[in-house]
Amino acid sequence: MLTLIAGSFFGAIVIGMRYGLETFTNIVQGNLSAPNVTAALWILQFFGTTLPILATPIIFSYFIVHEPDDYLKTNFHFPWMLIVIVFATMMLSNPLMEYLGNVNEKMVLPKFLKGVQEWMRKSEDDTKKFSDTMMQMNTIWNMVFDLLFIGLLTAVVEEVLFRGCLQTVMIRWMKNKHVAIWVTAILFSAFHMEFFGFLPRLMLGVLFGYFVAWSGSIWPAIWGHFVNNGTVVVITYLFQHKLINTSPDDQQVFSYAGYIISLIITLFLLFIYRYIAVKRQISDINGEELD
Repeated sequence: MLTLIAGSFFGAIVIGMRYGLETFTNIVQGNLSAPNVTAALWILQFFGTTLPILATPIIFSYFIVHEPDDYLKTNFHFPWMLIVIVFATMMLSNPLMEYLGNVNEKMVLPKFLKGVQEWMRKSEDDTKKFSDTMMQMNTIWNMVFDLLFIGLLTAVVEEVLFRGCLQTVMIRWMKNKHVAIWVTAILFSAFHMEFFGFLPRLMLGVLFGYFVAWSGSIWPAIWGHFVNNGTVVVITYLFQHKLINTSPDDQQVFSYAGYIISLIITLFLLFIYRYIAVKRQISDINGEELD
């Protein structure tokens, strides 16, 4: 939390020095069509969120617990077939994510919490306005930038924090891998403060959690996270330029049969992923014993 606050403060200083105080005021007031606001939002995103999220697990693993290998899990010692399975899982689980998103969108709180629900909806709408501004891609180079920043960089920093560091802390504390994965996924989804997208992001967190827990490496989860975010970027770009008719905000692309098939295929792919990953780990253990 301290790193996020410090990063946001530094980002505000950079914006003020680069574009003037008026630009920062426009961001606060939600005047997103004003000059330089889009560039300033990227600066604030980098210094206020991305950099602090990356710095936190690095500082913790290197300087507090002194176990970077265990807490960052940046090794490449896993079967590369897992990368293919992760890609297939992310693509074929899309209908399942859509279903969870639709269920989440219809969430209604009790009447005495009506004010809370209205606040959640307004917060969600405000967040979308900011993200839509940052995701406006006029050229293919804008798309490439978004792929690198939203797709790759975000995937790296969030997975290192949540699946590398926090999930390891939870596993050691709770002594139960499955509970730790789900608790970490809940915290991951809550961190984004997008209440009506909580369930699909929770399920993504669970998938990423098992990718790491079974392989022992952060890279399959980073790859899966990149595929998920990158797909949204590409679809958004194609839709903005009228190259496809499907909007990234469409909520009823698949049928109920598609949802069921997606669930079955996703579970099957997870089974295959676990089988290959665990088989490799057993092989490594046996090899060490022979040595």
